[in-house]
Amino acid sequence: MAQIFCIANQKGGVGKTTTTVNLAAGLAKIGQRVLLVDLDPQGNATMGSGVDKRAMALSVYDVLLESASVAEAATVPDKLKEAGCAYAVLGANRELAGAEVELVGVERRERRLKEALAAADADHDFVLIDCPPSLSMLTLNGLCAAQGVIVPMQCEYFALEGLADLTNTIKQVHANLNRDLKLIGLLRVMFDPRITLQQQVSDQLKSHYKERVFDTVIPRNVRLAEAPSYGLPGVVFDPGAKGSKAFIDFAQEMVERGLR
Repeated sequence: MAQIFCIANQKGGVGKTTTTVNLAAGLAKIGQRVLLVDLDPQGNATMGSGVDKRAMALSVYDVLLESASVAEAATVPDKLKEAGCAYAVLGANRELAGAEVELVGVERRERRLKEALAAADADHDFVLIDCPPSLSMLTLNGLCAAQGVIVPMQCEYFALEGLADLTNTIKQVHANLNRDLKLIGLLRVMFDPRITLQQQVSDQLKSHYKERVFDTVIPRNVRLAEAPSYGLPGVVFDPGAKGSKAFIDFAQEMVERGLR
């Protein structure tokens, strides 16, 4: 049975997409079968995985509108096959923005993704869903499909406020739409140990959330930032970079925690 996780944070610019593509690559590198689902109309996770969003015949838009299955719409990029850490990508492009409007009046609109993924359950060990930075119908589909939420966050003051809002959202979805949904863990990203405030916020997170803070810390790393311009995850673009090694460690931590 596949483990399905949303990578979500209602605050923008916190590294959700970077986390999603590099975790997918890291899990694939250690032998897991992975499907990445891009639920953001910007399609950054799609492009960052080596898929040209402008050239896709089928996308997550078609899956949500039930005109294609996950198996039909997902693709494994050649770049990832060549690198030895291939994962499947259910991509997104501008069409997906229209799904918000088209789903408003349809039945089971918040469960379309859940039902589609159930049909592909046996094909994957992990499904990672990259959510847009807002509580929209697309995000709701992700939260209804998932068993857990992974929250990438910077160790800054405003990030704590955003985390409180996201935690409330998870509780509401758990109570009303998806009894399986829970907060899996917090991933500290773009971390610079030289900054005192980041150390203080990190300590606060560990004090309050305890074991739900992942042991792995993703450092601020230029190579991770450069990788998307080459259409690759950092783990593939520069496997020896500090950030890439950290994401391999994070993938291993997830497997060791039994999140598989």
